[in-house]
Formats: sequence, C-alpha cells, structure tokens
Amino acid sequence: MCGICGVYSPSALPDVELGLAMMGELSHRGPDGSGYLRDETVLLGHTRLAIIDEAGGTQPMSNEDRTVWVVFNGEIFNHVELRAELERRGHRFRSRSDTEAIVHAWEEWGHGCFERFNGQWAVAIWDRRSRELILSRDRLGVRPLYYTRVGGRLLFASEVKALFADAEVPRRIDPLGLDEVLTFWSTVAPRTIFEGVKQVPPGSSLIVSERGETLRRHWRPSFPERGAEPKQDLVENVRELREAVVAATRLRFERADVPVGAYLSGGIDSAVTAASIAEYTGAELHTFSLRFADAEFDEGSPQAVMVDRLGSRHSEVVATERDIAEVFPEVVRHAETALLRTAPAPMYLLSKLVRDSGYKVVVTGEGADEVLAGYDIFREARVRRFLARNPDSEVRGQAVELLYPWMKRSPGSTPAFARSFFSRTADVDDVALSHRPRWESTSVLKSMLTADARVDAAAPDEALVAALGDEGAGWDPLAQAQWLELTTLLPGYILSSQGDRMLMANSIEGRFPFLDANLVELASRLPARQKMRGLDEKHLLKQAFADLVPTAIRERPKQPYRAPDAASFFADGSPDWLDDVASQRALVDAGVFRPEIVDRLLAKCRARDGRGLGNTDNMRLVAVLSVQLLSALFLGARPSAPRRPPGPVVAFDLVGDLGQMRDGAGAAGRKDTT
Repeated sequence: MCGICGVYSPSALPDVELGLAMMGELSHRGPDGSGYLRDETVLLGHTRLAIIDEAGGTQPMSNEDRTVWVVFNGEIFNHVELRAELERRGHRFRSRSDTEAIVHAWEEWGHGCFERFNGQWAVAIWDRRSRELILSRDRLGVRPLYYTRVGGRLLFASEVKALFADAEVPRRIDPLGLDEVLTFWSTVAPRTIFEGVKQVPPGSSLIVSERGETLRRHWRPSFPERGAEPKQDLVENVRELREAVVAATRLRFERADVPVGAYLSGGIDSAVTAASIAEYTGAELHTFSLRFADAEFDEGSPQAVMVDRLGSRHSEVVATERDIAEVFPEVVRHAETALLRTAPAPMYLLSKLVRDSGYKVVVTGEGADEVLAGYDIFREARVRRFLARNPDSEVRGQAVELLYPWMKRSPGSTPAFARSFFSRTADVDDVALSHRPRWESTSVLKSMLTADARVDAAAPDEALVAALGDEGAGWDPLAQAQWLELTTLLPGYILSSQGDRMLMANSIEGRFPFLDANLVELASRLPARQKMRGLDEKHLLKQAFADLVPTAIRERPKQPYRAPDAASFFADGSPDWLDDVASQRALVDAGVFRPEIVDRLLAKCRARDGRGLGNTDNMRLVAVLSVQLLSALFLGARPSAPRRPPGPVVAFDLVGDLGQMRDGAGAAGRKDTT
C-alpha cells in the first residue's frame, strides 16, 4: 500500500512545496520512500510501502516517452497475467512492479483497463497526450481517494488530511455528510463528512481536464433477476466457491516480495482464509488475533481452536477499555470521519501488533458477510417478511426464536415483543426493508444536533433507494439487502474506518480474498436460497470448507465484532482529553451538538461507569466524542510548520527544456537513467 496525492492546476505552475506537504501528511501510508512528478499542469505525489519489486517499483512511474505517468495505491493481483498479455502486444517492461502494468494497460486499453484489473486500487494517471487526469478507484472501495476544488485547482489524495495541507481548502463539517453518518453509519460516496471534499465512488473513475470533470463508472454491484440465477446446482456451486476462495487467497498470499500474515478473528471467514493458506501454499503461516480483557467481547476460545488446527505461529493483543480510550483520538485522526462505535480502536492496536512483529501485509476475512450473506440483518429481514405475511400467527411468531434462541429465555423478550419488533416497517415490497430498523435506530441520534447542524433536505435513505433503480427492483430481497450493504457500510465503514485507515495508520496493507473480482462475480450469480438456507447464513461457505474448518467454528452462532463503547471512557477513569473535547466551550465552538443534552449524557455515563447503557446511549457518546475530536484535530488552528516526507525524495521535474530526474529513475521501459 501507499499514499498518493496531487494537484491539477491548468492555469498556474503546481507548487512543489504544497506537494511535499501533502506527501508529508501521508508518510504513514508509505514509510519506505517518496517521490513526485511535476510538469506545467500537474503534480503527482507518492509515498511508498514497498511490497512488490522493492528495488524497481519506485513511483511516480511513466511509459517510455514520458507521456503517461502513474501514482498508485494498492495492488493489481493479476499483474503477472496482464504483463504477459501486454508483452505479446509489444510492450516492454523494465521492472516486476504491478504499477508498470497499469502504465502499459492504460496505453493499450484506455479506460477499459480498469475492467481487466483484479485488485484493490486508487490510482492517478496523468496522460500528457490528451491532457487528462484520471482518478480511478477499485470496484468495492478498498482503497480511498478524495478530491476537492479550490482556487481553480483540483487537489486529490488518499486521505483528507493531505488536502488540508493547502491553507486555501475550507475545513468545515458538512451537515449533509453528518446526516448520512447518523443514518447509515457512514457517508455514501461521493459525499464525505467535510464540506467541499468528495470521494471518487467505488467502481468509478473521475476524468479531469480543462473541459471539466466527468465521472465514469466501470463497475457496480449487480444480481440476476429473482429466480433467474444461472447457477442452480448446489454441489457444483459448493465446488466452484471453494476453488474461487482458494484461488483468491493464494493470489493475495503469494504475490508479494515480503512476508504475509493472516488475521484470525474466531469466526468462519478468517478461519477459511487462514486454512486455505495453510492447506494450499505450504508456507509458514503467522496468524494475528485481537482479544479483549472483557469476556463479553473476547473470542479467544474459538481463536485457540483454529490456531491448534492450523499449527500456525500465533500472536495476539489483548485490548482493555483503557487502551481503547487512550488511542481513540489517534483513531479518529486516521478515520477522518464521525464514528458511532469504538470498534476501529482495537483494530488499530491489532495492526500495530502486526507491524511490531515485522510484517507489512495481512490477509483478512472482510467481505464474506457482504458477498455471501452472513449478516444478522439479512436473517432478520427474512423473519420480518415471514411474519408480515400473517402477523397474528403464533407459529410464525416462533420464527424469531429460531433466529435468536436467547429471546425465549429473556424475561423482557416475550413472543408479543418479538412479533412487535420484527413486524414493524414490514412492507414486504420495500426494497430497503432489511435496513430500515438500523437506519431508524441510528437516526435517533439526530435529536442531539443543534439547529445549525440539522438539515432540511430529504432523508438520505430516499436517494439511496432511488440509486438502486429499476434494475434492483427485480432482484431477490436478499440481493437488494446485499446491494445496500455493499454501497453503504462496506466501503464507508468496514473497509475504511475499521479497515484501510486502521491498517495504514501502522503502515500495514490489508488484502481481502472475499473481495476478489472473480469471487464477487461468482457470488452474485449464486441463488439466494443457497447463500442463506433457511436462516443458516453463509451456507455455501460452510459446506465448501467443512473439511478445513472445525465444526465448533462452522456451527458457532455468529458473534458480530464489537468492542466496549461508553465503558472504555468511564469504567477505568476518563482519559485526559475527554473533558477538553466535551467541555461546554468546545461544544459551543464546534456547534454540532446541543450542550445541555451532552451534559446529561455524560452525567449518566459517569454515574454508571459507562456500563449497562443501551445501544442508543453508547452510539450517542461515541458520536459526540468522535465529532468533537474531528473538530479539534482538523478544524482548529493549523500547525505552524507543514509535515515533510522523511528521507530523500525522488523528483521528476519536467518543467523546462528536457526536464530532470533526480535521486533515481522511474520511467517504465527506459534503459537509461538521466
């Protein structure tokens, strides 16, 4: 992984000092080197985390005549196959880098190259022939890419903090972005939490030229018409799924010039990827796990079962409530958005363990729940539709007990309560029925907002449902629910706040086999009734890996990843920073939350040491603290001196007669070094 940034300035020479400052803000994403290109119109900056071709992969990289330049964050896992095809077409390579495959793929296929990539990428291509800057992002949004316009220039970067290196960029919370977070848990691209800052949507490219900006989509999630899925044979589907998962995992484990580890959570997804590595690569496997001091959140037992099965070298970090509170400001600084859960904080601690262990890359199980239907939200929707057909049926009311057996034992969870809960918002024709309860319960937090922070626009869910379009209306309800999850929570929270940002904060690249392009396409064609058989989530995956994953893990009731929320900030005393960011003065200055409501919430948390609070109060507290930290970290006084990338900077300055290359070479296909 790396960090990329740049400036498109058609009317004035791009400022190298600004480029260096932007690169300095991204040094954590690329501690192994940095470089930039500048010509009369564009500056491209890059900070490198060297994974493939450590010696020859210096960026920015160009073609032979320096008419196409690239900076790239990510991995193109099928670069070996692309290289072979491009060489047959006459292209000459001088490195083993996947970046160079992008250069020549753009020369050969133009925008069509992105449809050929199997990987995770945020890439900037400056084509000096057409005078176009292309900003492209991978299908599912694994890698971030932000941009803003100011003073006739367009700035782009892997993280917003690099955009803020330019003093002319306004720094304000966007009420519409906050409204989306307080509905979906994240913003939905192209919107962000900051006013005037956008993100390139997943599966899209932004083309920038003197003619303006054009957004071009190269991929979007799609499913067959309901009942028309082309793959009906259960046995064959199980076989194909296994082959696809193994191939995707091997590709991500083997295509690196540095050691690759694996996350092990205790659930089936990471168990499958780790088992595939152990079974099919023959390499030594180092697994990494997150544990909690609080037994309510800890998954140490199933992790130990899988470690024993794998025989892997294993490391773990145990997160305490105090640990979470102490790193939370740093977590928010890297997440660059409002959070409703503390769950990213332990992931930050886990990636630090990986880095301290001498690794740069880990394979993880993220994405399986989205593409293979593993979330409780999908199962709940099925129960809700089942009840809606005959809400007064006692037999149908018992379906809830099949979903959550503990309800039968819980004094407050009577059958009447269950029917009431699962029957609300039960319009069976609503394409967003699966997500309405989450959106409604989250939107309660908006009652805390000041008048200035509230929005009068239509509810954000209306625009999202409209984006699903006529095509989605004909899909199976499970496919509709998957589309919503793939569009909101996956790119905006799972892969961003909890994924890329917490990994790259410690200079770790995450690789996600379940988001492999071929695997995602296969999964989309599988029948809904096979992905979720009755209420058995990820049924096909469990069948496919029955021989490699112990029964105790395959049949274990799903435990969503959670971390202590309010208790982290009050159970072991409050961290020093809390009183500062949640003070009356800080709340008034930020202007987002009503101070009197926050005061009552804080008093309630202190009285209970943060324990025993309901879901809503936990989300309220984390929302307040994260937004207040955002305000303090990003919207206050600017630092007196800009950051600079450490170490020497490789510079390609094409301004002038023939241009210069200093401190190294990076022209793809060149045999000489100027």
